[in-house]
Amino acid sequence: MKALNFKHQTVVFAEDQPGYLPLPALKLEGKEGYVIFCRGLTFWERLRVLFLGKIWVSLMTFNKPLTPSFLSTNRKDCYSHPDDKTSVISELIKKFKINYN
Repeated sequence: MKALNFKHQTVVFAEDQPGYLPLPALKLEGKEGYVIFCRGLTFWERLRVLFLGKIWVSLMTFNKPLTPSFLSTNRKDCYSHPDDKTSVISELIKKFKINYN
């Protein structure tokens, strides 16, 4: 997987840190302090996810309590932006409370 640049990113972590790859991210201020980033899958990773349905996650905690983590294939599950357009399908889902997960 590779970290991807995206439209709403506001920061790049580890941009000038040897030993680390840059991580473009959206940093949201507030009580929770969200950091959102996007990873792109290679062709073979896509096939592996398609057929095996698994994504493994490794988090460094530096021996501190684990912070909450959330993974999704849909950006809007992580955050919405004022320039998001609402589609007819998403309005129907909201109206009829269709669970598409």
